[in-house]
Amino acid sequence: MAFGNEPISDDDSQPMAEINMTPLVDVMLVLLIVFMITIPVMQHAVKVELPQASSQHNDVKPESINLSISAKGQIFWNTSPIDLDTLSIYAQTAAKKNPQPEVQLRADKNVRYESVAQVLATAKRSGLTKIGFVTEPN
Repeated sequence: MAFGNEPISDDDSQPMAEINMTPLVDVMLVLLIVFMITIPVMQHAVKVELPQASSQHNDVKPESINLSISAKGQIFWNTSPIDLDTLSIYAQTAAKKNPQPEVQLRADKNVRYESVAQVLATAKRSGLTKIGFVTEPN
């Protein structure tokens, strides 16, 4: 093995100018055959007649119920004063609606916890599930 610049023979002195195309042609032919086999398979689809539907979205917003408790423990259903028995009747009626209304509970900061707990228990027994607490930002 010679590592110098001196050529060993006259034939080796010239760089090889031809590229061996056989491996490239072989790979291209294989790819062509693969694509010829897979493309017809991909185009066959099951023909299904889909049902027609309207494209309008029926967005029914649930009503909102403002349930307030004053500092003295008085309960208000959308600004009308009620007691716990009336709350139970109103809540059962509201729970049967579809979609169920959202209850926004507003309690005075000085109200006793017992009053809030009674209102929550009555609403839960009546079937209301969407209850949110409303607070004032600082």
